[in-house]
Amino acid sequence: MTTLDTATTTGWNAWQESWDRQQEWYMPDREDRFRIMLDMVEALTGTAPRVLDLACGTGTITARLLARFPEATSTGVDLDPALLTIARGTFEGDGRVTFVEADLKDPHWPERLPHDSYDAVLTATALHWLHKGPLAELYGRLAGLVREGGVLMNADHMIDETTPRINAAERAQRHARMDEARRAGAVDWADWWKRAAEDPALAAPTARRFEIYGEHADGDMPSPEWHARTLREAGFAEARPVWCSPSDTLLLALK
Repeated sequence: MTTLDTATTTGWNAWQESWDRQQEWYMPDREDRFRIMLDMVEALTGTAPRVLDLACGTGTITARLLARFPEATSTGVDLDPALLTIARGTFEGDGRVTFVEADLKDPHWPERLPHDSYDAVLTATALHWLHKGPLAELYGRLAGLVREGGVLMNADHMIDETTPRINAAERAQRHARMDEARRAGAVDWADWWKRAAEDPALAAPTARRFEIYGEHADGDMPSPEWHARTLREAGFAEARPVWCSPSDTLLLALK
């Protein structure tokens, strides 16, 4: 991979595109969950929402939010210095977007936010880095940030352990398709990070990123029922899946 000129908008957009392609290797239906997520944002909060993009990464949700709702605003929160570097480069000069570097396991992280409340908190493929205890605590803090009538949506790996044979068959088929795509040239997670480490603009933040997180998640992937129950216990009035694939679920909670 040729080193990108990441000091330019074109360079940052190229990193965004490569991140999307890498994520789609794992989740071919990734755009479906974003479409439904924004459908429900519109249905419940309108077309000019104030959004908290939680564990925002490169700003994937924010990009789709603003493309669909130009009057929306977004606060992206993450701890990953490499992905935040890409996000800040991508949205530099866009007054609708703010980024905050914060650890979601720190009980005081909401104090860094520019607003006290949000119409919607949106997150995707991120909170499985947390174990159940810290995740339940995070849901409690988020309940205090979502306004009455606002929503929280989490799209992530949510595994029903009561169906082990179904889970095993789905996992085997998914990995077989991933292997086929890999042989056809798809870039996986490890390869993407290797390339990021080779880019002069991302080398230092990538090194810091691995100091923070290590190689991969060690969190939990509880069932959609657990997420819905925990969100209701945290103070949300309603919670249920609004989209699912054989391995992932988009869970919506209404304040």
